[in-house]
Amino acid sequence: MAEGIRDKVAIIGMGCTKFGELWDKSAEDLIVDAFNECIEDAGIEKKDINAAWFGVHFEEQSVGKGATTLGVTLKLPFIPITRTENFCATGTEAFRGACYGVASGAYDIALALGVEKLKDTGYGGLPGGPSLMGTKNALIMPRVTAPGAFAMMATRYFAVYGLTPEEGKRMLAKVSVKSHYNGARNPKAHLRREVTEEQVMNAPIIAWPLGLFDCCGVSDGAAAAIVTRAELAKKFRPDPVYVKALQVGVSSGEELMYTKWDGAHVETTYRVGLLAYKEAGVKNPREEISMAEVHDCFSITEAVTMEDLQFSPRGRVKEDIESGRFNLNGPQPIQPSGGLKCFGHPIGASGLRMLYEMYKQLQGKAQLPERQIKNPRLGLTHNMGGFPPMNIVSVAIVGL
Repeated sequence: MAEGIRDKVAIIGMGCTKFGELWDKSAEDLIVDAFNECIEDAGIEKKDINAAWFGVHFEEQSVGKGATTLGVTLKLPFIPITRTENFCATGTEAFRGACYGVASGAYDIALALGVEKLKDTGYGGLPGGPSLMGTKNALIMPRVTAPGAFAMMATRYFAVYGLTPEEGKRMLAKVSVKSHYNGARNPKAHLRREVTEEQVMNAPIIAWPLGLFDCCGVSDGAAAAIVTRAELAKKFRPDPVYVKALQVGVSSGEELMYTKWDGAHVETTYRVGLLAYKEAGVKNPREEISMAEVHDCFSITEAVTMEDLQFSPRGRVKEDIESGRFNLNGPQPIQPSGGLKCFGHPIGASGLRMLYEMYKQLQGKAQLPERQIKNPRLGLTHNMGGFPPMNIVSVAIVGL
């Protein structure tokens, strides 16, 4: 029976650039910056790396040369390099490849690195494709934008759980205020300014009820991890972080085909979360997961993810948000880094950036004392690419 990779793989080094509008940096510059921090943190040399996985979503816009970009830029010593792409789970997919590579025994040490360089291209979040399902199914899922799709989930959530428009929008505003509070305290975050609830409530609307402060932006950045087999980890550092679970799932598309989906949650997140908890041996996520970085492409996404990952009961996340449960000083901090909303979202790097935050928090090295979560034991990361009814989701759990 399949047993997963719980406690078979350890992270011994990580690196992450500052995220933002990095006009003076190329993708190659960002790769070098993330790698240099990562390899210094691990205390190894390039020649020690046996294989690498390289995550980039918009290859033509960001790097243009696939896996060779990583090898040439870092002058890696003739090792296998695999380019990965899986929408917003691209960075986690690179991490998964590296982890499975060492867990299998094929390699002793592997590198995962993700990068995205989009600000120079003019890429933004409003353009929509002809259909999530291709032109043959355009009547099922017509041309759609990301803000539009997630706005529909927000209004549906309000309807299913009986929130007035004012109540629902204010609940989402509290999510964004928290992200900005955390991001303002993170030296590597893209957006570092606090906002008030009233500023969020009164901001220009992108797709009602989502306003400007409910939507994450576009960033440049890179992040990297070096992993090894668990039994080797203490040879490199006294405080490695161990992989407890690593799961990825893709929607079957049935949410679009049948009326049993309520439109107020993401089924893939719930299903992948169950698999990750089983692999990690987690029985009560609300009590056992110390902290999390989740895919807050929009404020509503974070809110429903709290329920999909069983941090909040169905329909009750509003109470937890209002009580401060997910605040930096709360019982279960969410987005201690500032999240996609404020740390930034270079697509190929985001999954590894989330792991970077969990890694540093678990080691007690969260840059500033005011950012450090007290005595964390398990950290969770969650990526979601696509739209509420059709998507790719990854969930990783790491701990001491």
